[in-house]
Amino acid sequence: MKKLLTLAAAASLVATMANAQTTVITPDTTTGTAGATIRIEPEYRTKIKSYVTERKLRPVETREKIVVGARVPTEVELEAVPSDWGPSVTKYRYVYSDNRVMLVDPATRTVVHEID
Repeated sequence: MKKLLTLAAAASLVATMANAQTTVITPDTTTGTAGATIRIEPEYRTKIKSYVTERKLRPVETREKIVVGARVPTEVELEAVPSDWGPSVTKYRYVYSDNRVMLVDPATRTVVHEID
C-alpha cells in the first residue's frame, strides 16, 4: 500500500511539473514583431482558458482555417486582450476560432500564437 501511494504521489508530481511549463513565443519576421518574445506564464494560460469557458465565446467562422503565420481576414473583428491575461500579451488582439484562442498582431493582422 505504501508503494502504491508513493507511486501515485510521484505521478502527480510529474504531471504538475509538465503543466507548469512557461510558453515562450518568438514570432518570425513576417509578423512585424521580429525578435519579440512573449512569455505566457501558467497562471495566465489558466486565466485565458477560464475566460473562454466562463464567457462561452462563440468561435469566429471563416472560409479558411485561422493558423499561426496567416493573416486574419479583414471581415473578422479582432478582440482586445483583457489585461488579466498578462503583460506580455496585452499589445495583441485575439480571435477565438475552432475552439482555439489565437493571438494576433493588430498592425499586420497576422496570427503570432495559438493558445491551446
